[in-house]
Amino acid sequence: MYTPAEVRALTPIRNNVENLANEKPDLRDVFLCHAWDDRKGVAKELHDMLESRGVSVWFSEKDAGLGVPLLRSIDKGLANSRVGIVLVTPALLKRLKSEGIADKELSALLARDRLVPIVHETTYEELRDVSPLLGSRAGLDTAEEPMADVADKLSELVAPLIVNVE
Repeated sequence: MYTPAEVRALTPIRNNVENLANEKPDLRDVFLCHAWDDRKGVAKELHDMLESRGVSVWFSEKDAGLGVPLLRSIDKGLANSRVGIVLVTPALLKRLKSEGIADKELSALLARDRLVPIVHETTYEELRDVSPLLGSRAGLDTAEEPMADVADKLSELVAPLIVNVE
C-alpha cells in the first residue's frame, strides 16, 4: 500500500517509464546503484527480491563482465535501464564523499526523472548532508517498511513495463 506522498512522488516516474517501455521495450527495468561494500549484503538481497518478482535488474556484480572496463559497463547499464534505484546506506554515503564510482552513477541518475532512492539503515537527513539533490527526491525507506515491501512497491512501479515487454 502506497502512502499519498509516495503516490505523488512516484506517479511521474511511472509515467516516464511507461513511455519508455513503449519506445524501447528491450531496456532493463532498473539499474541498481549501490556501494561496493553492500554488494554481497543488502544490495544483493534487494536485487534477488526484485528479480524474484519478475523485474530485470542491471546489477554490476552479475552484469559487469570480466575483462570489460567497469566504467564502460556501468555506462551501458545506465543507458539501457528505465529506472535508477539508489540504495542509500551508510556505506554509500561514505563512498559518495570520496567521489568514486557510485558518485559517477549517481550523477548520471540525477540527470534523469526516473530515479528512486531507497534509504536503508540511515536517514534522509544524513543523505541530504551528503547529497542535497538526491535527498530532495522522494523515495522509500526501510525504517518505515521491510525491504520485501519496498521490493513489492518497486516491482509494482515497473509492472506496466513487465506487462508491455512480454
